[in-house]
Amino acid sequence: MREKILTFIEKNSRIDLKELAIILGVDEVSVANELAAMEKERIICGYHTMIDWSKTSDEKVTALIEVRVTPQRGQGFDNIAERIYNYPEVQSVYLISGGFDLMVILEGKTLRQVSQFVSDKLSTMDSVLSTATHFILKKYKEHGTILDGPEKDERMLVTP
Repeated sequence: MREKILTFIEKNSRIDLKELAIILGVDEVSVANELAAMEKERIICGYHTMIDWSKTSDEKVTALIEVRVTPQRGQGFDNIAERIYNYPEVQSVYLISGGFDLMVILEGKTLRQVSQFVSDKLSTMDSVLSTATHFILKKYKEHGTILDGPEKDERMLVTP
């Protein structure tokens, strides 16, 4: 039942418990208890609303920053990743394979603000060897949702 609940709420975290219980063929209390247990176990880490900021008056700049670091003895990349993810501008930090060690996703109001963060805060950390910054120019799909696709015709087809 856990995997089915997770599959449904991953696509729509606002689904009504009663509706989810009906879909799964179980009672509402069982679904609520399972959700609470998964939250306690940190399987469910949070609930988020996806916003297309380009369609608001409060547009944001998003950057992907590749970071090459020197891992610390006995701790690997965890300490430097923690230092980075504690900045409020940082949306995500991932340990990655390839030419860089960490991928940092950052949001700011302007290109200058993001660049300033990289040069003043990120690049000055002792363990950071180099960075490469890539600005997102347009988002087409995020978290499995198409953001700017063609309009779908919702009208019913009527034939004589």
